[in-house]
Amino acid sequence: MKLFEKILNPRDIRRKLGLNQQEFWTQIGVTQSGGSRYESGRNMPKPVRELLRLVHVEQLDLTRVRKEDFDIIEYLRDTHPDLYKSLRKAVKSRSESQPDGETGQ
Repeated sequence: MKLFEKILNPRDIRRKLGLNQQEFWTQIGVTQSGGSRYESGRNMPKPVRELLRLVHVEQLDLTRVRKEDFDIIEYLRDTHPDLYKSLRKAVKSRSESQPDGETGQ
């Protein structure tokens, strides 16, 4: 999914995850009533769409993300592209081989 690509139906994403509006929207800093308006068709601002994508589609735990992590990734990608590709492949393979909900940590 492209950065800021329109989330077509946040209600479908929420229902697929089995969350109520309060649980779903507060994870990205949106009130339940605001989320309800987005689910009813109101245009979502780009930052809200991106947070929705990161948290609910990509399943990223934002409490664990640090700028330093991105700096390390960028450095690795720029200076050791073969190692970066190898690590990406290994992570993808590992995540595909584990049942849902298991992270191996």
